[in-house]
Amino acid sequence: MNVKQWFMLVSMAVGILGSPFSVAGDVEDKISERLSSAVPGLEILSIRESEAKGLYEIQAASGETVYTTQDGQYLLTGDLLKVTSTGIANVTIEAKAAARHKALTGFGKSGVISYKADDERAVVSVFTDIDCPYCRKLHGEVPKLNDYGITVNYYAFPRSQPGSPSFVKYVSVWCAEDQQSAMNAAKAGKTVPAATCDNPVLKQYELGQRVGVTGTPAIVLEDGNIVPGYVPANKLAEGLGLL
Repeated sequence: MNVKQWFMLVSMAVGILGSPFSVAGDVEDKISERLSSAVPGLEILSIRESEAKGLYEIQAASGETVYTTQDGQYLLTGDLLKVTSTGIANVTIEAKAAARHKALTGFGKSGVISYKADDERAVVSVFTDIDCPYCRKLHGEVPKLNDYGITVNYYAFPRSQPGSPSFVKYVSVWCAEDQQSAMNAAKAGKTVPAATCDNPVLKQYELGQRVGVTGTPAIVLEDGNIVPGYVPANKLAEGLGLL
């Protein structure tokens, strides 16, 4: 991704997310002022000194990460890599995972539609859409995931955005008296009775945007790492060290 594309992404996020911007110190303030002046309306979530001396890490509301010099004049996009005694470590991915974990922990599990494993050994947070084919395929394997000891917590991420038929369907599922039965029916392509109530669907959708979800299903592991797309139940269990 080039700098122009990054600016376009973060600018599009303005107005969608209202998360507070966090800096600490004169250098971070100056970087913020310079970038905000260069890109009016830019929504910055945080600025902090990176592991690489002289580079500062900027987290944008779009979920993207960019690096800048101390004076805010030069910008670098892409992953920051670090040579370690055991090989190459991706500092950017590690930082994103930590930020994602913090965001999910801060948001809490209130409002998730949960399929709990009887003998829980792991938990995955899945951002899902009612109509997406691979979301439905993954949902069909939830019983297997539960058998492996994996609890599945669903967060809403209607791909067609707020107000769309998929969004309305998710609201109806969430507002149903029996959420699991409604979710099972909706994932099977059946019609769920329309229902409305106070619900967290929009907030969960915004959370997904903030943590970098760009498609569904998006499987977030307990350490904050994200697995994009459908993964067979046995492969996910293997990746979690359960098989």
